[in-house]
Amino acid sequence: MVGVEFGARARGNRAAQMGARQAAVCAELSAPNSEANEAAFVQARPSTELDAEESMAEFRELVASASGVVVAEILQRRPHPDPATLIGAGKVEEIAGIAASTEADLVLFDHDLTPTQLRNLDKALPCRVLDRTQLILDIFARHARTREGQLQVELAQLDYMLPRLSGKGKLMSQLGGGIGTRGPGETKLETDRRQIKRRIDHLKEELESVRRVRKQQRQRRESVPVPTVALVGYTNAGKSTLFNQLTGAQVLQSSKMFATLDPKLRAIELPSRRKVLLSDTVGFIRNLPHTLVTSFRATLEEVAQAEVLLHIRDAASTYGEEQKTQVERVLGELDVLTKPRIEVLNKIDLLDEHERDGLLERGKGQTSEVAVSARTGEGTEALLEAIDRALHIDLVLSVEVRVPQQEGAVLAAIEAGMIVHSREYEGNFVRLTVSGPASLVGRLRQYRLREE
Repeated sequence: MVGVEFGARARGNRAAQMGARQAAVCAELSAPNSEANEAAFVQARPSTELDAEESMAEFRELVASASGVVVAEILQRRPHPDPATLIGAGKVEEIAGIAASTEADLVLFDHDLTPTQLRNLDKALPCRVLDRTQLILDIFARHARTREGQLQVELAQLDYMLPRLSGKGKLMSQLGGGIGTRGPGETKLETDRRQIKRRIDHLKEELESVRRVRKQQRQRRESVPVPTVALVGYTNAGKSTLFNQLTGAQVLQSSKMFATLDPKLRAIELPSRRKVLLSDTVGFIRNLPHTLVTSFRATLEEVAQAEVLLHIRDAASTYGEEQKTQVERVLGELDVLTKPRIEVLNKIDLLDEHERDGLLERGKGQTSEVAVSARTGEGTEALLEAIDRALHIDLVLSVEVRVPQQEGAVLAAIEAGMIVHSREYEGNFVRLTVSGPASLVGRLRQYRLREE
């Protein structure tokens, strides 16, 4: 198990560098073609809040999401990255020996490699080398289902690979079924930079047309005052499970990272009887490749247009605060940090009773924080109430109306879309005290007696 941890803490742990642990992790992971990849897995921790072990655990989940089998892990500590190989010549020799003895197909780095480092490592190691961004792009390529998602992933792959084309050989093609062999599509190994740039321009034009379609769809939705609430959060925090719990939908929910790439929209009704659209979006991760944020901007526009953001957090995670920081960093790139935001502490069913009760009690009556279990449904009613309080569009109004009994359509609309607090019959009229969204209350203007 080889890893690289940079900085002052690494300088104080030179003894740990000499005693780097080696361990075999025999996790049988099924690949889409029923073929497993064996990967010698090198974790080089960038400068983040996570310590080396937590960073390694998260990267191991990424490898599992790419259907890989980890045969060795290496952890190294050093004060500075080596400009030629990131990890130093001695460690490269050690990794080469481990890769050869385990017959590994890949060496994976939990760190972005410069084009020079990638070329040098490719020459020195007996198998292919992929860095963190390439692995994430590969997972995105596996999970992209719609044409839009495939276009966005291909654009991100090409943007990232363009300066790294030298020496890639047939690995740019889409042949093969292992990690890192899902190339960006039409571009093949022999494609020169000019052709790739032409392809990038073409993809941007196609995505711009997707963006125009999305804008037209939003304009049609905006003609009816139905606000949007977007789910955002770290990958594998339980966004899709919560989406299914609130909407009754059957979107894919998986423990694998980045199972959701394409946005899903479903209507739900709040306790005030207001209707909102709930949007499930792609998960974020620390050091999310900038090419992905750029390529998925058309998808992430749903976040930018939302009235309220639900930041889904894993309450059972040991590094939840670090995950929160990473999500807020991406939200800052999207310029949406000023939007109303509710922190949803999910997976409370994994906590002990004392912690769960404490979180539930702390969230009572709050707008900014709610504790839920997306799996069991506990706390979802409080979450819907919090969304109700956070929404400032189509406000809830209380009115008193007097409606002729023969106006059955009006009375049915009141029953279907408003909360009836009192009802009295006065001859051929029904006197009602109701509360509901302003858009519906406005239709009752001719029957209104007073308004609060």
